[in-house]
This record gives sequence, structure tokens and C-alpha cells, in this order.
Amino acid sequence: MWYVYFLQLHNGDIYVGSTNDLRRRFESHRLGQVTSTKAYLPAALKTYIAVETEANARQLERYFKSGSGKAFASKRFWRTEPR
Repeated sequence: MWYVYFLQLHNGDIYVGSTNDLRRRFESHRLGQVTSTKAYLPAALKTYIAVETEANARQLERYFKSGSGKAFASKRFWRTEPR
């Protein structure tokens, strides 16, 4: 199983990544071992999506890093205002 995950960083930004070991990867973020996020800790795991293959995970990760993917994710996964 592969996962596409979303971290909310200390500065309010959302980081999107993919992995086949979500617990290990989140721990590496938490410990400051990931260059992209270490300056913005602490980070909170907001949500994740489980997919069957690495190819699907990488494709979804690229989509969620695009403009339309960011808009979709923010509306569907962590919307805070009432609908």
C-alpha cells in the first residue's frame, strides 16, 4: 500500500508527499530529517489517501501539488469554515 499525505506546517502551508511507510515518513518529518519541512516544524498530519501502487501515489502527489489539486484538497480535506 502507498500513501499520499498532507502535513500542515508551522507557517500554515500544506506539504504533500507520498510514501509506502507513512509512520516512518511522518517520524522523519517530525525529527527534522526532511529538508523540505525541517524549517517549518512542528508539522501535523492532516489527512492521507491510501492507494494500491507507487505509480498511482506519485501521480496523485503531482496532482495535489498543482493549482487545481491544491484547490480541490483544501475544499475537501481540511475545510474549516461551515458549508
